[in-house]
Amino acid sequence: MFLIKKERVTQETSVFISLDLYGDYLEKSRITTGIGFLDHMLELFSFHSGVLFELKAEGDFEVDFHHTVEDIGITLGLALKEALGERKGLSRYGEATIPMEEALSQAVIDLAKRPYLHFEVLFPTEKIGNFDTELIEEFFRALVNNALFTLHLRTFYGKNSHHIAESLFKAFAYAFKRAISPTEKEILSSKGIL
Repeated sequence: MFLIKKERVTQETSVFISLDLYGDYLEKSRITTGIGFLDHMLELFSFHSGVLFELKAEGDFEVDFHHTVEDIGITLGLALKEALGERKGLSRYGEATIPMEEALSQAVIDLAKRPYLHFEVLFPTEKIGNFDTELIEEFFRALVNNALFTLHLRTFYGKNSHHIAESLFKAFAYAFKRAISPTEKEILSSKGIL
């Protein structure tokens, strides 16, 4: 494929992303958001999906992480939307159920251009380190609304918030990888368009 570049600058944040959907041009993702836990989750997504990207973000951390996390989701979503294009020759659907020790999560995706997030996840703690667990849903909502796809995320069970989050991001990565895998059909839709 090719390299997609997106930038979002507001009075609260600055986000730059350079993305390669199939990992042809970048050797390894380089992610620096200033939010260690989010960096870790995005690195997991990149590694397990094969989507490589460089991401740099700065935000108003003196307020909290909310604006930065949301704007990263928006910018990554816009980059994925452009990389997916008309979504021709893609499998369209993907599903994965992934464990992380005691936690088990599932992601189901449809790349049709209908943004929708179903988020059925309960975290036993409000924070993972200094990261608010509610921001995980905010990230995925911003991502889905800007990438234009349907994503269902749920956790069946789990006791450790970090493990739940990790199983979610890995499940999303594998579901996304399956959805973007090539197919012989031009567009997988009886309508002929997505």
